[in-house]
Amino acid sequence: MTITRRTFALTLGAFGLSACRGTIAQTTSRSKSTGLAPDMRPQPNAGYDAWVASFKNRASGYGLSSATIAAGFRGTGYLPGVVKRDRNQTEFKRSLEDYLSIAASDERVSKGRAAFARHRSTLNALETKYGVDATIICAIWGLESQFGERKGNIPVISSTSTLAFDGRRGAFFEKQLVAALKIIQNGDITADRLLGSWAGAMGHTQFMPTSYAGFAVDFTGDGRRDIWSADPSDALASTAAYLQRNGWSRGVRWGAESSSGTLQPQPGGPKFSTTGNFRTIKRYNNSDAYAIGIGHLSDRIGGAGPLRGSFPPDEFGLTKNDRIALQKRLTSRGFDTVGADGILGKKSRAAISDYQRSKGLEVTGRPSQALLRGL
Repeated sequence: MTITRRTFALTLGAFGLSACRGTIAQTTSRSKSTGLAPDMRPQPNAGYDAWVASFKNRASGYGLSSATIAAGFRGTGYLPGVVKRDRNQTEFKRSLEDYLSIAASDERVSKGRAAFARHRSTLNALETKYGVDATIICAIWGLESQFGERKGNIPVISSTSTLAFDGRRGAFFEKQLVAALKIIQNGDITADRLLGSWAGAMGHTQFMPTSYAGFAVDFTGDGRRDIWSADPSDALASTAAYLQRNGWSRGVRWGAESSSGTLQPQPGGPKFSTTGNFRTIKRYNNSDAYAIGIGHLSDRIGGAGPLRGSFPPDEFGLTKNDRIALQKRLTSRGFDTVGADGILGKKSRAAISDYQRSKGLEVTGRPSQALLRGL
């Protein structure tokens, strides 16, 4: 992913703090109630405290008031889990088949159609105003936060200041911190509601603070650009505005599956013909798989069926149906894969290992046709 709306590589994959120990304890207590992992709760760190003090001294140069600094930094702190996640990012590559199985799963399509029906008037109004297909806006919402179910619950001031202090991308995250504080200063949201992912992406459609500054829209007319609200209108409008300003062409599809298409992300898999709007989707997330996922989910929300083309067997010689059968058979024998979607992730690999161990086989965690037959 290149520097686009989220601005840095989250992978295929988008989630002045007080030096006073008393505020850290207060935040830890509050964080427990929101279900944050222990490493996502503020921890003492003298170096971080010194960095925060230095930032506060230069905050006025960014146009930040003392009242904003006080409100923004109240009850926040150093989050070791943010640094851990930033350092441990890997360029993990899923096949397009697996990616689309997640992006346009039956569950997501069903939820997408229901969400579209609930917000049809808003989405159609946005299409009229900005020219961006209503189902595309809805698909981005679905892929970014599962239609608002997973907006992130980590304090953005804590996460961005932690990463600014950490220094690996210090200048970038200091800009995000400043932009986040200006959101508070402008009155769009209170500091306690300024929540997001571990890396600071926020709201229903996961805007970074600087992207929020450039593109967020007050569609409801209440004087606030509230992309966090239970009402997703401002977030959806902000996404439409982003796409419009990045070149979306009204009345033009993103593309389509086509036997004569020139885009084939997975060798042996379906081909796609794309338009300039496909490239505009990539401004949201610079990945062919992401843009196809958005386009395909958009089509499914609009009533279309699954892709017509098939994908070849994987590196283990298994088709998706084989992988689903493998998961079902493992689960039926007491080695739970926690679902049968054909995506062999950590839980499926653990189930394979447990089965192999129970049979006295070499424990590899790797699927195979022989393993499937043995089950």
